[in-house]
Amino acid sequence: MTQRHLPAHRLSTMLGTRVDEQPAYAWLSDGIRHLVTNGRLLHGTMLPSERELVNALGLSRTTITRAYQELRERGFAEVRRGSGTRIRIPGGNVGGGAEPLIPSSTEVFRTPGIDLTCGAPLAPVGVAQYYERALDQLPGYIGGMGYYPLGLPILRETIANDYAIRGLPTDPEQIIVTAGALSAIPSIARAILPPGAHVLVESPSYPNSVSSLRQHGSRLSTIPISPEGSDLAGIENMLARGNFQVMLCLPDFHNPTGTLLDNEGRERWANSLTRHGVVGLIDETNAKLWLDEKPETLPMSAFSQNLITIGSASKTYWGGLRMGWIRAPHKLVGAIHQARSTFDLGTPVLEQIVLTLLMSERAGLDEGTRTTLRQNRDWVFGELRSAVPEWKIRKPSGGMSLWCNLPLPRATVLSEQAKKSGLLLTPGSVFAVEDHGLENWLRVPYALGRNDLELAISKLIESWKAIA
Repeated sequence: MTQRHLPAHRLSTMLGTRVDEQPAYAWLSDGIRHLVTNGRLLHGTMLPSERELVNALGLSRTTITRAYQELRERGFAEVRRGSGTRIRIPGGNVGGGAEPLIPSSTEVFRTPGIDLTCGAPLAPVGVAQYYERALDQLPGYIGGMGYYPLGLPILRETIANDYAIRGLPTDPEQIIVTAGALSAIPSIARAILPPGAHVLVESPSYPNSVSSLRQHGSRLSTIPISPEGSDLAGIENMLARGNFQVMLCLPDFHNPTGTLLDNEGRERWANSLTRHGVVGLIDETNAKLWLDEKPETLPMSAFSQNLITIGSASKTYWGGLRMGWIRAPHKLVGAIHQARSTFDLGTPVLEQIVLTLLMSERAGLDEGTRTTLRQNRDWVFGELRSAVPEWKIRKPSGGMSLWCNLPLPRATVLSEQAKKSGLLLTPGSVFAVEDHGLENWLRVPYALGRNDLELAISKLIESWKAIA
């Protein structure tokens, strides 16, 4: 791993102005510690030498020495003989934590390496500060037993207000808070789908959602989605001919194709679902992941009262929150809540407070994350077009991955080759709803940090050239 060195002038800017009432050593020590907990100083970063900080901050050598000593005593720094003081996270930097996809093979454990299978952002700068603020509010909840099966009232109100701002009037009573978007699907399926019910899905699609429906016993029928978007005429014909109870819909930066459906298409799709008595299960996990101009699209449920919407904090804020929600018609809330209570009695209170704060102050991706994702997308797109021009790649206006069309059906072979060099990939077959298919396709996420991303793309290109 490349060693990061923090210049003294940069640390001075990050610390800001010192409060006169606070001892200088405490201001410096606390300031660095808060930069670490907010994710602005990373594990392993080399701090400036004491002599450099004397000049940059105008403090005495004794003050700097005492501040660094306090950081070491509290576990936020360590001395490396001959190289100076570096940042450490108490307990160490815990790796991994990538979004797990349910593979089509029997593989369960990931091998070590650079993980290019995950289409989710890193934690935004400052998330630890929201946890600190949430802890201040937690005493207001610990007087009770801590069960909020539908979610904290303040969070349900916040989510409902967010829908209203986006053009979909919503009552807090329509919201059920869940442990991530994926856990919402079995709750809905158990409430409205008898085992063996017919469900229509586009292929490719998000494999975890498809697997969840299958585990419930649903019988799935598919209709292809192209790199240009959903086949609305084909969907209308399928709905008219089939006996479907539910259709899974991903109109917002579809995973994995990255396509975005416009308002005209959403209205047409919603009207067809309503006309044929099919409940639309709308996955809005990626709805706020626009990277270019903000789209003027309405939530699909704005075009029909019979749709159920699933939302998530994982892609917009952080997967570690494990928070999602259901927005359902009033008539279905009770049934979904009853079904959900058979396997889940609610989500953690602290994370609900954190999400309430985040949604109240950051209505979607923070600009730093959006900018980084946009730059990563453009860089990866440019690198692949230059190095492997035989691949057909459409640059999406949002989302967190490229959907790459390979000239040969060798995506799984490519994944196996890449694994030899320590790179983990997800072949297109994982996103196929059918047992086989999409071997000409590869999903390439761009949410990694730039250093890891550059190494990953280099290994990807080398692996392709080794098998092509």
